Amino acid sequence: MSSNANRGLETATLAGGCFWCLEAVYLGLRGVERVASGYMGGHTARPTYRDVCNGDTGHAEVVRIEFDPAQLSFRELLDVFFTIHDPTTLNRQGNDVGSQYRSAIFFHTPEQERIAKEVIADLTARGVWRDPIVTEVTASSTFHVAEEYHQDYFARNAYQPYCQVVVAPKVAKFMKVFGDRAKVRA
Repeated sequence: MSSNANRGLETATLAGGCFWCLEAVYLGLRGVERVASGYMGGHTARPTYRDVCNGDTGHAEVVRIEFDPAQLSFRELLDVFFTIHDPTTLNRQGNDVGSQYRSAIFFHTPEQERIAKEVIADLTARGVWRDPIVTEVTASSTFHVAEEYHQDYFARNAYQPYCQVVVAPKVAKFMKVFGDRAKVRA
């Protein structure tokens, strides 16, 4: 994190189902400098995609987001997060089932922890979701970057059926709700 601090960037790590979905959305959000898909929160030292998909590593599929807090706050990152996935389904997002698909915020600072808990309390108080929010809020641990073919997956595989059925609708929802915050595409 110190290298990010030198550039004025902050790091956020989020899990909300398949990392391809989150990566595709956050790559399009103004203020986000980099997004990497990977694994966090488990007990396996060097997890692979196959290991994580088996569901016995304890790791979640996550995205590590490096963002410029002068352009985008952590709270705004969470606004997007809670719009593009269902935080009420335990260990599942749609047809993706298992603890690797859990909803989680892996905080990097006490301030991120406080903000995450405030956002969840606010969403709960306003009744935004019919069912209780089950998003785990836990300290970040070692980030294991996913295999290269998972990076920028949607951009490279937009016509793959999973991307068309699962990822594209999340990107479209992001654009509908947060289009004013989207990066301008050349």
